[in-house]
Amino acid sequence: MDQPPALSRDLIGRESEVVLFEVERGAIRKFAEAVQDQTPQSLRGDIAPPTFPTTFRMTIPGLTFDLARVLHGAQEYRYERPLRAGDRVRCRLRVADVYQRTGRLGEMTFLILAMDGTD
Repeated sequence: MDQPPALSRDLIGRESEVVLFEVERGAIRKFAEAVQDQTPQSLRGDIAPPTFPTTFRMTIPGLTFDLARVLHGAQEYRYERPLRAGDRVRCRLRVADVYQRTGRLGEMTFLILAMDGTD
């Protein structure tokens, strides 16, 4: 069995396939409850909370790592408009950057992923 490549700068630019996601009213409601979003439009399932796309799952071929050793550092979202129930969003995930830094406990590798979505 082949070993997965290390998280190296060679991964920069690798992409997932384009995946179509349908924004479902029930999924919006469940997510709003889970993140304690009290916005009436989200609780009704009309408009998705801004962080809703974190539920979209895509894979990038060749990108594998031990999730037990991953620390989520940050995320950022930019929208042209809110996501609404019934929207169909085509998304692609790509490796935007990989870099290393030395911390108190040793070498750390940072993986920057970017997801683009269009309707």
